[in-house]
Amino acid sequence: MGRGLANMTEIARGNEFQRSVEQGALFEGTDTGFLTGTVRGFDRTMARTGLGIYEVVTAPLPPYHPIWTSYLSPRPLYPDSYHPSKWADSMFDTDHSFGFSGGDVAPWFPGSRFRIFDN
Repeated sequence: MGRGLANMTEIARGNEFQRSVEQGALFEGTDTGFLTGTVRGFDRTMARTGLGIYEVVTAPLPPYHPIWTSYLSPRPLYPDSYHPSKWADSMFDTDHSFGFSGGDVAPWFPGSRFRIFDN
């Protein structure tokens, strides 16, 4: 059920689309890569969303293992330029008494990938 909900919300998340556009531009060149990456990203986003709906509907029925793994990975993907980590919050950080700490500053806001400490 959890995997299905994560896949079903891919249309709002948009990471499969962003990853496909990024990979298309890198490997096929900028002249055709953006267009083919956009088409491929839309296709993979719709496929993952449909797969998520199917997994949510069939969650109570066996088999419980991931299906259709030859086309999509079982776990949601992120673009190569972004690797999520923990939020900058006093619950997770040990140096909050100094007034600064690591983690994402605003992970819910698109384009905000600034990290104070990055190893």
